[in-house]
Amino acid sequence: MGIIRSSFSFIMGTVCGVYLAQNYDVPNIRKVADSALLTVTAYEEKYRKPKKRGNDDD
Repeated sequence: MGIIRSSFSFIMGTVCGVYLAQNYDVPNIRKVADSALLTVTAYEEKYRKPKKRGNDDD
């Protein structure tokens, strides 16, 4: 009884996820994450402060 009780939420989440993926147009999370990363990277490069010329601490 303990293993069924402890894994009930995991099993129900898996079943609901499979149902949603089969019946609805769920976006691919990897593509969404990659496009968000590209957007953030472009934003960072656009608004980055310029380096100071006098510092050679690198």
